Amino acid sequence: MTISRKVTTGILAAAAFIFTATTQAQETTNAATNYDQGFRLGVGLNAGYSTNDPYKLALGADVRGQYDLSKRYSLTLTTGYTNLFQSKADGFPGQTEGKDLGLIPAKAGFKAFIWDDQFYVMGEAGAAFAVSNVDNTRDKTSLLLSPSIGYATKYIDVSLNYTHYNHFDRINNNGSLGRGVGQVGVRVAYGFKL
Repeated sequence: MTISRKVTTGILAAAAFIFTATTQAQETTNAATNYDQGFRLGVGLNAGYSTNDPYKLALGADVRGQYDLSKRYSLTLTTGYTNLFQSKADGFPGQTEGKDLGLIPAKAGFKAFIWDDQFYVMGEAGAAFAVSNVDNTRDKTSLLLSPSIGYATKYIDVSLNYTHYNHFDRINNNGSLGRGVGQVGVRVAYGFKL
């Protein structure tokens, strides 16, 4: 099992355990039925580390729209820009020096608050579009999957996430060309109601 699959499996198992361990019976109260549904907007910065060669550091920024279905459940739409950095010594076969890969993610997600209406688990899926140094990969568009866990207050949102770009090229441990680039990252965002 590759390192990225182990990381993905571990994060998904932890998220499933947290979600199932904290599931509880729903109480029907007037406060729950009269919850003020609404939209939120968040602007975030992302930093992380790629789990696959030749990429190393990942930095980006995003904008996330969130619609609160209830006090505990929300739908999200996220887009932004992410840059996967390579050192000059690294690169794909045929490259004289490594080139960074810039991409624009477009994700839809579901967020569930599991503890004190501040700790949450979230899953997102979507597409990532390569926009700079597109010669780094055979496919210019990739499936994107991203589970995360986080903590949110009225204005601040901090989360730990794993993002997997299914169709982007990587270098396998034996030096051959493979597919699928993963990244572990932290997102810090400022959010507000619209």
